[in-house]
Amino acid sequence: MNIKKPTYRFIVVLFFLARLVFFIASPYDIIPGYGDYWNFFNQAKLGTPFLHFWTEFPPLFPFMSRTIFLLVNGKETAYSYVLALVISLFQAGTVAIFFHLEEKLHPDKGGIPRVWVYFALVIGLFYSWSYFDPIAVFFLFLSISLLLDGKDSPAAFAIAAGILTKWFPILVLPALWNIRSAKKAFKSTMMVIGIVTLIWGMLYLVNSDMTSASIKSQINKGSWETIWALMDKNIGTGNFSEEINRQIPATANIATGNPSTIPSWLTLIIFGSFGLGLLVKSKDQSDKWVISFIGLSFVIFLLWSPGYSPQWILYLLPFILLCLPRNEAFLLGASMVLVNLLEWPVLLSRGYFWSLYLLIPLRTILMILLGVRLYQRSIGYFDTKEV
Repeated sequence: MNIKKPTYRFIVVLFFLARLVFFIASPYDIIPGYGDYWNFFNQAKLGTPFLHFWTEFPPLFPFMSRTIFLLVNGKETAYSYVLALVISLFQAGTVAIFFHLEEKLHPDKGGIPRVWVYFALVIGLFYSWSYFDPIAVFFLFLSISLLLDGKDSPAAFAIAAGILTKWFPILVLPALWNIRSAKKAFKSTMMVIGIVTLIWGMLYLVNSDMTSASIKSQINKGSWETIWALMDKNIGTGNFSEEINRQIPATANIATGNPSTIPSWLTLIIFGSFGLGLLVKSKDQSDKWVISFIGLSFVIFLLWSPGYSPQWILYLLPFILLCLPRNEAFLLGASMVLVNLLEWPVLLSRGYFWSLYLLIPLRTILMILLGVRLYQRSIGYFDTKEV
């Protein structure tokens, strides 16, 4: 991908300007909205992450958040605007990368370009600025784009940056082992592990208690907003217990919600074996397979995951729009966005937690359908059909 290409620059500038105009024309409450800015700001006030407090997030974003906090002298309104603009820049970059991937997968275009549908779906979607997931999504698709362009070392850095933002981009690595020789795949994997280990290791040396608490905090969080959460009778969101104190490492061990009915390690063996079986059986190394299989890996992971947050639709949406037949992609993409919006903020923010008994099964069914279609795409099922 050549970012100097006029079309890519145009998309980045257009998206960012559209988002900027939207922010300027909207009341301030639109910026933090129903997102997690309150949590980000309150953590930034505590001092240097991993030194003065523990956090449930990998290190890249907490340090970015703290830097913004210092630049605006701790003024919450300014913090929110600057953070929203920074996140919007990453989202604009993802739109440009999406267009590059669309050119690879669908060189013979017809009808509405998929990139404009993606543009339209995310430009006003508050998940794409009220949470920091767009940063991880950017590094995820940057790594995929670099891999498909044959740039393995930069791709490894992008994967590592993604993992240091949110753990999810680690799901790129299985596909990497299928499309590269064992020697090249091992080299890239060691680069990723080395970078991630170096950063976490440095933090551990600075303050082992806070770093350990940060790593353990998500493990002790319990289930939320998934089929597993319904089985565990955890009817709520993924927020931590009110008893925690981020300046006291021991409070990271406080469990949130009821314990798991079915151990996560057991379901991980089942879902992991299923995904590994699909990987071993695959003999394809095409661009279509790579993107489809990584998307399928995300679906398998999210079906296994004890928790789910509605903003995670941001990870799935590009795979939907890139991999499925055009009309089906538009319909499924819009449907999943709508279901996630109904979940948060429409119903849960108003205290209608009973709706999870309807929305979680519906979302799970849509995700299973997406997984089936991504698998079919990965084995070439759509190659003779309209895409």
